[in-house]
Amino acid sequence: MAITDIAVYAHLSKEDIEALGTELDAIHRDVSESLGGRDAAYIRRTIRFQRVLDTAARLLIAVNRNKASWLLGTAALAAAKCIENMEIGHNVSHGQWDWMNDPEIHSSTWEWDMVGLSSQWRYSHNFRHHLYTNVLDMDDDIGFGVMRVTRDQPWQPSHLFQPVQNLLLATTFEWGIGLHGLYADRDRFETKAEKSAVTKAFLKKISRQALKDYVLFPALSGKRWRRALTANVTANVVRNAWTYVVIFCGHFPDGAEKFTPAALEDETKSEWYLRQMLGTANFDAGPTLAFASGNLCYQIEHHLFPDLPSNRYAEIAVRVRALCDKYDLPYTSGSLLRQYLLTMRTIHKLAVPDRFLIATSDDAPETASERKFQTGTTFTVPEISGVTTGLRTALHNGRVRLELEAGLKGGRLRRTAARVRSNIAGSLRAPVAGAG
Repeated sequence: MAITDIAVYAHLSKEDIEALGTELDAIHRDVSESLGGRDAAYIRRTIRFQRVLDTAARLLIAVNRNKASWLLGTAALAAAKCIENMEIGHNVSHGQWDWMNDPEIHSSTWEWDMVGLSSQWRYSHNFRHHLYTNVLDMDDDIGFGVMRVTRDQPWQPSHLFQPVQNLLLATTFEWGIGLHGLYADRDRFETKAEKSAVTKAFLKKISRQALKDYVLFPALSGKRWRRALTANVTANVVRNAWTYVVIFCGHFPDGAEKFTPAALEDETKSEWYLRQMLGTANFDAGPTLAFASGNLCYQIEHHLFPDLPSNRYAEIAVRVRALCDKYDLPYTSGSLLRQYLLTMRTIHKLAVPDRFLIATSDDAPETASERKFQTGTTFTVPEISGVTTGLRTALHNGRVRLELEAGLKGGRLRRTAARVRSNIAGSLRAPVAGAG
């Protein structure tokens, strides 16, 4: 089962959670009040760079005949599409730049360069996903309706094809996101006419995108229309695959927990904050990789403050990580490759029925609940006076218990139990490394 009682799972009192929320509110307030000229200059500079890169790429593809120019131009076009999709389109649509009151960079007017409608995506993503992050049967982004990413989703024979479906979703991700937004938007309406209007708007956007990428730009290339056409197809596939990797690595590696609807009962803002911290994951990135990912390498920070400009996430992350240390919470992060491999392990493992899996539905790498801490072991962790412990220490001690119990069952480590207890006591006095 997924997490039902977030306070119990986090090993924090209600008072601790409210105090955590107050400190996160302070971060949001500090950053909001400091927004100004350098932030506005950043997004305008980013938009100019993306447009220049897009234009230069298309000219390089159209004018030159050699293969090297086509490869360079296509790579540049793919990069331009990734920047537009993630650092600009995604973040503008979140309202991160609405404070500028610039109609060109406003969430209500921006239409991004992909088949999905921004307005439909804003409802499915900004509202349903960010409000109900990783809540079963409420967040449609859990597996996007086609992938089984938690044992809380009942296994079906169709999941056997999940590895193939995963590859297909990666290459056609913009279509998956577009359809995802369409179905979510249609659910808001009851009459057939209203649903039809939503569908027609989506089809019109598809027509515009297809006309631009697969008719207009190839036609402008004249006799080299095939080069332009294949470049656009390739760039779109690369953009789709990269977006897929970034999104999946932020939501489905180990440590990105899931929740039952019961966890939402009487949920306070502070508990919402905590759910975002436990339900998302980061990947380690320098400035270039962060920019290429739309700064969604900071998925934890993005889910905590989706309306704050993405160029501030790096500095916000320093304060969030400090709060994780203070409240003994895991700060789930790892290299991009590691987070991707963990996600792929989950997708491939959950393609098979549960009876072939080893861990329980309450204590598996991809699925956990507060019940994972209910253990019948006689081994106890020593109490350390004056030390407040939370989820991070509980997870650490759980791993130590398993290692010790495995050793004892095998007839080993009998003489080292005292040393292990001593090591645990030392680990409680010192900061514990974050999960991931």
